[in-house]
Amino acid sequence: MKNLKEYLAESGIGEELGSVVMSLADAIKSIAAHIKTAETGKAGSMNVFGEEQLALDVYSDQLIQDECKRNSLIGLLSSEELPDELKISDGPYAICYDPLDGSSLVDVNLAVGTIIGIHKTDTFIGVKGDDQLASMSAVYGPRTTITMTVKKGVVEFLLCGNGEFVLVNENIKVGEGKMFAPGNLRACAYREDYLKLLEYWTREQYTLRYSGGMVPDVNQILLKGKGIFSYPGYQEAPNGKLRLLFECAPLALLMEEAGGSASDGAMRILEKEVESLDQRTPIYIGSKEEVKRCEETLS
Repeated sequence: MKNLKEYLAESGIGEELGSVVMSLADAIKSIAAHIKTAETGKAGSMNVFGEEQLALDVYSDQLIQDECKRNSLIGLLSSEELPDELKISDGPYAICYDPLDGSSLVDVNLAVGTIIGIHKTDTFIGVKGDDQLASMSAVYGPRTTITMTVKKGVVEFLLCGNGEFVLVNENIKVGEGKMFAPGNLRACAYREDYLKLLEYWTREQYTLRYSGGMVPDVNQILLKGKGIFSYPGYQEAPNGKLRLLFECAPLALLMEEAGGSASDGAMRILEKEVESLDQRTPIYIGSKEEVKRCEETLS
């Protein structure tokens, strides 16, 4: 079976970008190993966005930083756990990431993940999701997998016992089908349109598949080839809580490369310009027709 290094060599993306992807895969491997026995307590600190950090968040962030610093091609980092952009070298590549998305689920042993976007830029301010050269989503569950795109379709790799990521799914495609993962249900108390949409999905006998983690839920849509993940804003948080740079844009690139769609309700996620590192956005991501339904219903 083809491993990650062989896939990258054959993909035609060049040695530099291939090297960056390999460094990030090594970081994911380290996080996967640590997560199995890690303490799930709080770090006793807050991130720059006012959210209490878990020790595992902080450690995962450090693992990614350490691996990136070993690769001189990587010059800039930006993370949910960092207050500002971090310049680490003069390398041309820039990595934005959520080191451990859904980390509050670790103590109950549900799947969590890492989200990564790869750019060539000297600042993330002003970039768009369309500018990404590649994106990756790792899931730490019963197995550790990476779903990724280098803008040549979407593929999945499995971490095997020998420490290598092996290609297990070469052509991930998202079509149509009745599956939904409804985030931010508290918005139903303020939004009749979201409640109406949930009633539609329920009445039409859609399968509910919601874990509370964006990474496993979007990954399921990619691998099952159907469905919708929704996270609207509401009165207290008009743009929701999910961040454009670290979460929504990388996953949107994966979804579009698989033939799906990702929207904030009015425009493509990948067309939205990053105005601040903390920028948040509503997101509807999955099957094209389901995203369209969200846009039409949640006007």
